[in-house]
Amino acid sequence: MPNINTLSPQLANQIAAGEVVERPASVLKELVENSLDAGATRIDIEVEQGGSKRLMVRDNGCGIKHDDMPLALSRHATSKISDIDDLEAVATLGFRGEALASIASVSRLTLTSNNGESQGWRAVSEGRDMDVDVQPAAHPEGTSVEVRDLFFNTPARRKFLRTENTEYNRIDDHAKKLALSHMQVAFSLRHNQRVNLNLLPAETVQEKEKRVADICGRPFMEQALYIDNQSSGIRLWGWIGLPTFSRSQTDLQHFFVNGRSIKDKVVSHAVRQAYQDVLYHGRHPAFVLFLEIEPKDVDVNVHPTKHEVRFRDGRMIHGFVGGTLKKALAEDRPQDHLQSNDTAVANHSLSEEPIPQQSSMGLAPSSYSFGAQSVAPKSGAINTPMQAYQSLYGSDDSEGSDTIPPLGFAIAQLKGIYILAENEQGMIVVDMHAAHERITYEKMKTDFDNEGLISQPLLVPESLSVSQREADAVEQNPEVFSRLGFTVERAAMENIVVREIPALLRGTQVEALLRDVISDILEHGTSARIREQINEILSTMACHGSVRANRKLTIPEMDALLRDMEATERSGQCNHGRPTYFQLSLDELDKLFLRGR
Repeated sequence: MPNINTLSPQLANQIAAGEVVERPASVLKELVENSLDAGATRIDIEVEQGGSKRLMVRDNGCGIKHDDMPLALSRHATSKISDIDDLEAVATLGFRGEALASIASVSRLTLTSNNGESQGWRAVSEGRDMDVDVQPAAHPEGTSVEVRDLFFNTPARRKFLRTENTEYNRIDDHAKKLALSHMQVAFSLRHNQRVNLNLLPAETVQEKEKRVADICGRPFMEQALYIDNQSSGIRLWGWIGLPTFSRSQTDLQHFFVNGRSIKDKVVSHAVRQAYQDVLYHGRHPAFVLFLEIEPKDVDVNVHPTKHEVRFRDGRMIHGFVGGTLKKALAEDRPQDHLQSNDTAVANHSLSEEPIPQQSSMGLAPSSYSFGAQSVAPKSGAINTPMQAYQSLYGSDDSEGSDTIPPLGFAIAQLKGIYILAENEQGMIVVDMHAAHERITYEKMKTDFDNEGLISQPLLVPESLSVSQREADAVEQNPEVFSRLGFTVERAAMENIVVREIPALLRGTQVEALLRDVISDILEHGTSARIREQINEILSTMACHGSVRANRKLTIPEMDALLRDMEATERSGQCNHGRPTYFQLSLDELDKLFLRGR
């Protein structure tokens, strides 16, 4: 065994660099975070050869004083914290005081800064353990950090770098995340002398939406909901993609806590629960969300690169995030996306062609139930969609009877599968089975919630062997299991007894389900598995109880379905995440037929 020796400062810096400097993108992240902490309102980034040859970050924030220049490149030196109280309520992005020293130990670094003095100052380091020489230099107020030949003195680390395009793509991804997290700051990014990103400051909601569209793509913004909820000193705002705008991977999920991009299990679980009722299995939602919370209620010092955080009250955050998203998705209606278009109405008046009372297949109208209402055609001729609507929902004299509903009026049924309707914007195509499935499902969930979970005693109580930690969770959370319809008691140090289960889940594998519930409680402080199982059963029942393909509907029946869609939560998607309708505007129809050319 060799003797124990104190490491040299240079080697210690290079070891520290292994924690925070994995690749050029890591350098960019540390430098830009320093610029943001300095109060910069504009940050310019220049990259050559994917950052391995040269990477420079220039800002207009408060610069570094002349006397502090040598300290800026030394370890454990920072202006952001001074005592333990600061560490327990970190309000900056960086704070450890290791980034510049670590980067300087594995590159040729030039630091130039001006703190509003008559001249700036420059400090140079070339990966060697040496005193920093500070020289005068011309520089406007702010700081520039140039990093050349990354890992030139650690060839083993350099071998792990990928191709130029791969490394630049990672830089681009980090730059966009930072631009999203601080929209009030202007950003520019050049790669090999080519401008790839140029973002103006965004202050208003419209400007912020433009920045999100520039970074995440316009299709995302066109199918996103804006949310803003505040409670108990916590605020969650941002944009969530509609369930129909789902992804095959989690590449469009951005979550920020106090301006810091993070990935957190509690948040991810809350988002999955909010979307679980409206997404295909294996699909992932898209979102750009910002959580603002008191710095003392979140610990950001749990990961070297600060990609993870720990919340003081994870259960509250889980409930707040999940509840906010679930409510926003539930309140989304077709009419929120089908705004009135007066110009289109002026240029293309609604057709007044007579519509026969019988369906297109010649079947007589009949009573049929949709959602909570039963629709029976009234006597008298029905010649127009407006008259069909009035015959069901009011007379000609009723106030507002000439208002066209968002989903319009049914005009025909196609192949016994789709409903064709006319609204102010053009044509609506509705998948009648998918739409009625969602309507039935939501009604069943509401009825079930009103009646509550009915428990059913087991003829023979079931005994389960568990770990002591799992048994403790059962004993400490009796109200959670009671609310889920279970009666579970601790029988021994590593044994529990199940006496009652939800009546709707009889015949299921109780042991496997209960173990999953306990696992969720240990991990997240709560569980939604029981409700997911019940919702799955209700969804199956709704699917079998909905109108099937090739069922010929009358005009009044189709109109009743459209009205129910407008009043039903989440009616834009069926229980499996498929869209229930599509809008074809008059402009889109004109393009199909080359009108106006």
